[in-house]
Amino acid sequence: MSAVAETTGKPEDDAAARGRALYERGPTPVYACKHDPRFSYCLYVPPHLGQGSEAPELVVAMHGTGRGFTGYRDGFSAFARWNNCIVLAPLFPIGVMGDNNGDGFKYMREAGLRYDHILLAIVDEVGQRFGLNFERFALFGYSGGGHFAHRFMLLQPKKLWAVSIGAPGSVTLLDPSRDWWVGTRNIVELFGSPLDIPAMRKVPVQMVVGAADLETWEITHKPGGRNWMPDANHAGRTRPERLARLRDSFKENGIDVRFDLVPNTPHDGPKVVPIVEDFFAAELARLRAARKAA
Repeated sequence: MSAVAETTGKPEDDAAARGRALYERGPTPVYACKHDPRFSYCLYVPPHLGQGSEAPELVVAMHGTGRGFTGYRDGFSAFARWNNCIVLAPLFPIGVMGDNNGDGFKYMREAGLRYDHILLAIVDEVGQRFGLNFERFALFGYSGGGHFAHRFMLLQPKKLWAVSIGAPGSVTLLDPSRDWWVGTRNIVELFGSPLDIPAMRKVPVQMVVGAADLETWEITHKPGGRNWMPDANHAGRTRPERLARLRDSFKENGIDVRFDLVPNTPHDGPKVVPIVEDFFAAELARLRAARKAA
């Protein structure tokens, strides 16, 4: 039954139900984040939300450098509809500090901002909007979003029931001999807490990249660049090489990884969404089965 049909006949109730159907179900408008209105988000909400016995889960789809956040929201909408999930697509704009920096969110820190905290604030806001408690969620990010996804996992593994890391241009290895962002030696100094490797081992991880994603012009760090630091390119030359090195770094620390090297695929995020959906669907089934068995 649609939200429009679920009315009492009172004009005010009819208007509220129509408003929910138009603006809070399906692909939603863009909302400013209450915690920090410089940031915003949109959602896909299944039309049948709240009508079944099973609680919905949250899938966060993080944009890349081009900020195509609505495209990823729409890309996961069919999955959300048939798997009873809400899709959250945040928008972290370029230049929030007034300096035209488009990379801040990728490295988790920018001046006084913590981008992991901003996402958690948005997740809380979405939960409050629908009367739900998303203690954990799934996170997907591709390209610039892949930067964000794997570094969010390093900082907030207990917030995730799955993570899919797609084709990041640069990676942070679990390397205590090098500083952030190349390694993790100074993570306590920068972020206030150490790596929680036991928690990371509990998060199902997918890494996905196209086998033909071999261009290096955008990902080769050079001295004088905004994100340059020693050993900035040491994880490999191409995105597949760098992601494979991240996989190895995880495995060296006992963290299992599903690694999908997609044949005949260049740097194209929407093309890998079906592979990510397959991964999320399997982990979602395990999550719900475990809850029923508990």
